[in-house]
Amino acid sequence: MGMEILGIDFGCAFGSLSNGKFPDKDCLLPLISKILGYCIVAASTTVKVPQIYKILKHSSVRGLSLASFELEVVGYTIALAYCLHNGIPFSAYGELLFLLIQAIILVAIIYYFSQPLGMKTWIRALLYCSLAPTILAGQIDPVLFEALYASQHAIFFFARVPQIWENIKNKSTGELSFLTCLMNFAGSMVRVFTSIQEKAPTSMIMGSVLGIMTNGTILSQIILYQKPAVKKEKKVK
Repeated sequence: MGMEILGIDFGCAFGSLSNGKFPDKDCLLPLISKILGYCIVAASTTVKVPQIYKILKHSSVRGLSLASFELEVVGYTIALAYCLHNGIPFSAYGELLFLLIQAIILVAIIYYFSQPLGMKTWIRALLYCSLAPTILAGQIDPVLFEALYASQHAIFFFARVPQIWENIKNKSTGELSFLTCLMNFAGSMVRVFTSIQEKAPTSMIMGSVLGIMTNGTILSQIILYQKPAVKKEKKVK
């Protein structure tokens, strides 16, 4: 019984149910993986909107590490380019496209509220604008492409470290959005499962595991450092 929508095969599930049987594991797990994969892609279209909104609402980038957000853009660019040019199913990486767009908007907003910008910041921005199109088009040596993809996990790790350190140093998470961090954490957890089911490269799975660790750390910091702030406000009143 064939019934495929967006690359999701519902045939085996409906076939089993129509015969009064519960779908077996080999049928159910790939189906759940595909559905979750598209759910992540759908959720990714708004994952950074709470962070963008919070900055615009307060007209402040207090406590945010510029280096963290810049490195995120680089990491998303490399990861998206690699997936595009290696035939990986869209449901296994689609969120990268929307995350990259939002990450670029976020960096632009942080630049706007961080005026005046230093010369080093302008150089980094120009370097990215000149190299990103070539990487996304896949017009680089395959060996270099593999090396870049291998490095993107380190890039994402070091994208989180400056923000984690900034939070520890300030004993505050500033304008970090709890909702955005929560969605990042949940997305990393689900992506481990979908990557395994889609038989994605081990490096992709390890990248998601790393995401769970770093996003979980930032999420716990937001929870930890918000409590004293609330108590302090009550005393002032």
